[in-house]
Amino acid sequence: MTSLETAQLAAKALDAKKGLDIKIIKIRDISSIADYFVIATGTSNTHVKTLADEVEFRLDEAGISVSSVEGQRNDTWILLDYIDVIVHVFSEDAREYYNLERLWEDGEIIEPEK
Repeated sequence: MTSLETAQLAAKALDAKKGLDIKIIKIRDISSIADYFVIATGTSNTHVKTLADEVEFRLDEAGISVSSVEGQRNDTWILLDYIDVIVHVFSEDAREYYNLERLWEDGEIIEPEK
């Protein structure tokens, strides 16, 4: 599976659990940390956790194991690192505060598949 296919699968998992404002940002050409960021917002701390769990479940089903998970204790921002794809699941306040879209505005926005 390509890194774009992995990002699209993560976005579909987020959409399946009603994640908000799902974005895929291609950062491959501007950074060496990953090929893509997938960003989504949850409506509550429980929803943030549910979204992250669904991504981990769906990608694991596809044979893609998470390398590391950060932020599980506070549930306002959970990061799932799949090496070439990094998934960020935020609460509304945390997403607004960190504003990753602004920080990575030189990246290309890829439309998630429906």
